[in-house]
Amino acid sequence: MFEGRYDVVVVGGGHAGAEAAAAAANMGSKTLLVTMNLQTIGQMSCNPAMGGIAKGQIVREIDALGGYSGIVSDESAIQFKMLNRSKGPAMWSPRVQSDRMLFAKRWRELLEQTPKLDFYQDMIKDIIVKNGSIEGVITSLGIPIYSKSVVLTNGTFLNGLIHIGEKNYGGGRAGEKASTGLTHSLENLGFQSGRMKTGTPPRVDGRSLNYDLMEEQPGDDHPSTFSYLHTSPLTEQRSCYITHTSVEVHDLLREGFDRSPMFNGNIQSTGPRYCPSIEDKINRFADKSRHQIFVEPEGWDTVEVYVNGFSTSLPEDIQYKALRSVKGFEKVKFFRPGYAIEYDYFPPTQLKNSLETKLVEGLFFAGQINGTTGYEEAASQGLMAGINAHLKVNEQAPFVLKRNEAYIGVLIDDLITKGTEEPYRMFTSRAEYRTLLRQDNADLRLTPLSYQLGLAKKERMEAVEQKAAQTKELVLFLKTESYQPDEINPILEQKESAPVKQSDKLSKILSRPRMSRQDLATLSSVKNYLKTQHVSDEVYEQAEIQIKYSGYIEKEMANAEKLNRLDHIKIPDDFDYDVLASLSHEAKEKLNYIRPTNLSQASRISGINPSDISVLLVKLGR
Repeated sequence: MFEGRYDVVVVGGGHAGAEAAAAAANMGSKTLLVTMNLQTIGQMSCNPAMGGIAKGQIVREIDALGGYSGIVSDESAIQFKMLNRSKGPAMWSPRVQSDRMLFAKRWRELLEQTPKLDFYQDMIKDIIVKNGSIEGVITSLGIPIYSKSVVLTNGTFLNGLIHIGEKNYGGGRAGEKASTGLTHSLENLGFQSGRMKTGTPPRVDGRSLNYDLMEEQPGDDHPSTFSYLHTSPLTEQRSCYITHTSVEVHDLLREGFDRSPMFNGNIQSTGPRYCPSIEDKINRFADKSRHQIFVEPEGWDTVEVYVNGFSTSLPEDIQYKALRSVKGFEKVKFFRPGYAIEYDYFPPTQLKNSLETKLVEGLFFAGQINGTTGYEEAASQGLMAGINAHLKVNEQAPFVLKRNEAYIGVLIDDLITKGTEEPYRMFTSRAEYRTLLRQDNADLRLTPLSYQLGLAKKERMEAVEQKAAQTKELVLFLKTESYQPDEINPILEQKESAPVKQSDKLSKILSRPRMSRQDLATLSSVKNYLKTQHVSDEVYEQAEIQIKYSGYIEKEMANAEKLNRLDHIKIPDDFDYDVLASLSHEAKEKLNYIRPTNLSQASRISGINPSDISVLLVKLGR
């Protein structure tokens, strides 16, 4: 059935698998996407949304690198919001509410339009390894598929077990069977595995809800987009709604705690700390009399509603009774109850920074198999694994993003260096260079790198070059052009800012806290420049940020430069830490297990202190 040998085989058709397959094929590798159900490629297993705090930055980075998640999100969006606008630009995070069915449909279409990408439906139960290198995979029908590299993106399907109250059954998500055999195969090769848990809320019939009793949450007045390719922004949007639980709801939920798999011992694995179930919230935050419930439509043409904030594995009768006591849900009808799911994962310290496994050459892991949670985290890993699988096949150096280059770099470095014992979710607080890693400049940061790889297309590079050039010219104009006091003082008075007595550079007045680019655009000189030079608001915003936050940006760049010096001090693969008497036993144990590639990575390993790094510096002749 399969003639010849593929360059890359991707196992799994979720967010990680879709990005991996697209990246490898677009870079020129003969690629096969194998998944258990071709009808669920790009399926949103949990909430119908993309982006959010730190996650929105990741989607923009994926797009800047030439991935598809941003485009698909824009083309299936039903609402757009830029979160954290009241804070500085390092915290601004785009988020879209998505049409679930349209999202998956658009992913399937884009993949089918990708040359060099084939598809096959089956479960992969084993991998073929020869002399420590990957040779291919074996399907549940016993069919071998030979490949030079393999990317595993199995999501929550590896020995997946679904819990609803005291009932449980095998499954990878609602209505789909679990994947079996592969965990055992990997363990036989020496891989360590673990179990994690996640959950999802009930889906309900929107026709049965009373929205008049809820608080409406409309989208932005001027919606933007994820993709830098200027996909069309929304001209109409669907609103979300907010309601709350109550003491009565909590009491009703507690009636089922003795039948909850979280409390009766049926679930032993670790769930996501930052996305707890409703029963976990009631238990952990007993002093809270209510919790928010976000009522999210599933698409343009469906009445199905996602009850965000009510993730649960309680018995279905308890779910129903309690939800009917929530304001606006008095007559609710269920489409399906919420549930928890346990699944196998493989601690990511078993990976190199390219996401290639240390044990088997040419084998890559991406997504929830690495212990992460979230579509965006999975998609970014898939993209990087797909890129590096292609590079591996072509005997090229791996593509690795540093912590000061991308949130994706922070994500992967955290995983391979620190590991994770709970589902890993990205936050802006995880990035020490978040002023550099903004959502507005992901294209300037990453598209040139991707273009050099051959992934980002010429149109992306040309758009970035134009944006960079126009921004540079505008910043120069604002730093050299002066304002007149009689023209600026009325604006300053309106802003309750101190008036000026003499003219000065436009950049200085823009740096004031209450001044914005919109205020400056009313000045005749600025208005004329923006019009004659055809400056977009995207470029104008970029110039404003660079001027307003120049001090912070320069400071972070200097700090990154210092840290990156340690990146250049490589540690040989066969380095013997045991001969260093000055290293503590813990340091030797951690360094031997992680096997860092350079001193910078070594310095970030939990348990490694500055004196250990000094010892390594001396040993390495520095």
